[in-house]
Amino acid sequence: MNQLVSKNQEQHLQLGSVSLPMPILVQSHGPQASRRFIEFFTAHIRNRNTREAYGRAVRDFFDWCDGSGVGPLIDIEAVHIAAYIEQLTDLHAPQTVKQKLAAIKALFDFLVTGGVLTANPASAVRGPRYSTRKGTTPILMPDEAKQLIRSIPTDTISGLRDRAIISTMIYSFARVSATLGMDVKDVYPKHRRLWIRLAEKGGKHHEVPCNHNLEEYLQEYIDKAGLTEGPLFRTLRGRSDHLNDKRLLRRECLAMIKRRCKRAGLENASLLSNHSFRGTGITAYLKNPDSKLENAQLIAGHSDPKTTRLYDRRDEDISLDEVEKIGI
Repeated sequence: MNQLVSKNQEQHLQLGSVSLPMPILVQSHGPQASRRFIEFFTAHIRNRNTREAYGRAVRDFFDWCDGSGVGPLIDIEAVHIAAYIEQLTDLHAPQTVKQKLAAIKALFDFLVTGGVLTANPASAVRGPRYSTRKGTTPILMPDEAKQLIRSIPTDTISGLRDRAIISTMIYSFARVSATLGMDVKDVYPKHRRLWIRLAEKGGKHHEVPCNHNLEEYLQEYIDKAGLTEGPLFRTLRGRSDHLNDKRLLRRECLAMIKRRCKRAGLENASLLSNHSFRGTGITAYLKNPDSKLENAQLIAGHSDPKTTRLYDRRDEDISLDEVEKIGI
C-alpha cells in the first residue's frame, strides 16, 4: 500500500516496507516537481517489488546529493550521476548498480515528460558492464524435488497447502509473488484440464494448464480446505490446522520452504528459497529430449528466451565418470 504521510512536517511516501522522504532538491523545485515525484511512485510504477526497489535507489541517490552538495535539481548533470554510480560500483555487485541507475533514469524521464525538467541528466550515464548466462539461485534436481514433495504429509490442511504451493512453482514455472497472489477463482477448468491464472509483472495475466500432478494437488487442497473464494494460499489460524482469510506472505512462504526442505533431508536445504523452484521446473522440463526452449519460455511467461536460459541448469550435471578420468 502506498501512503503519503507527514513526519515532523516532512512528507514521506510509504512504499510497502520502504519509507521515502520527499527529497529536499525536489521539494525546493516547486509543487509541480513534488507532485510529479509522488505520481512516479504511486501511479507510474505498478509492480510492488519494483516500487520498493526504486524507492530505495532514489532515496539513496538524493541522500548522496545532499551530502555531496549537488543541486539544485535543475543543475544535476550527467557528471554528478556518473560520479555516484562510480562510487556504487566499488560497493555493490554490477547488477545491483545497474538497477539503481535504471531507477534514477526512470525518475528523471518522468520528470522530463511532466515538464519539470527539459532533459534527463542520467540518459548518457552508462552502468557497469554485466553479463550472465546462468542464474545463481540454488535449485533442486528432479529426484530431490520428488523427495521434497513426497515428504510433505497430506493428512493436514497445512501439508496440502504447502505441497500445492511448491508444486505450483515447479510445474507452472511461476514466480512466488504470482503464486501467492492467486485467488481461488484463478484455478479453473478448461479443455478438460485444470488451469491457473497468474498475475505477472506489468499487470499482465498469464494462463497455464496444470500438469496432472499439480492438478491433483491443487484440487485436493481446495476441496479439503473448503475454499470457494478469496485468497488461494492462506495463513493458518494460530497453532491450529485451520486456514484464516489472510493471504500468505512471501516471508511466511520462505519460512515454510526452509522448514519443509530441512524435514525432507535435502542436502542444500539452508540455501533453498522461494526462487529455487522456478529453475527446478524449467531445468527438469528441458532435460526431456522432446522439450524446446521456446515452449519453456511460453510456460514461464518470459518475453525473452535469454531470461528462460538463466533458469536452465542442465550444464551442472557433471558426470562422476568424467571427473574420475582425471589421472592424478
